[in-house]
Amino acid sequence: MTTAQVSDRSAAKMLMGPWWMFLVTGVLWLVVAWIVLRFQETSIVAVGVIIGVVFMMGAINEFLIASVVDGWKWLHVALGVLFTLGAIWGFVTPTDAFWTLASIIGFIFIMKGAFDVIEAIMTKDYNEVWWLGLTAGIIEILIGFWASQQFYPARAALILLWVGLFALFRGIAEIVLAFRVKKLQDGAA
Repeated sequence: MTTAQVSDRSAAKMLMGPWWMFLVTGVLWLVVAWIVLRFQETSIVAVGVIIGVVFMMGAINEFLIASVVDGWKWLHVALGVLFTLGAIWGFVTPTDAFWTLASIIGFIFIMKGAFDVIEAIMTKDYNEVWWLGLTAGIIEILIGFWASQQFYPARAALILLWVGLFALFRGIAEIVLAFRVKKLQDGAA
């Protein structure tokens, strides 16, 4: 084995890490999908805890950025503190975090749908498929109102389906990535 081949192999391992880590995270995502897609009270709590984890990772990211930037350090620290409070809130009251997420997602869908409708109408003269944007915008607005309404089971179903399918597809993608990394690393050997 030549020096170039050894350096290629070590570079591949260093860039991609151990392939089995992607396999483990993929399986964990599938477990999350299984918990969430059962549509029970534990699903709501699981999504609330996931919100806490996302906020915690955001806080860590902001504090790391604050440690290396020169300007705007105070803003990154403030965001880190805000994300830390959000993480604590997600861990302490995961059910409340879930329902707040449902309200926020409903608002985001309504705003995004409104912008898509406006864009479709504005580009009607030079966009042949403007009606697709209009249709998508109207559907987004309807989903937004559905997610924002006060009937809890309907809101829960939308958010749980969304998070559950995301976790399912993410798990499958991670497992596929694990075996692709293993193949690349074996090929570099």
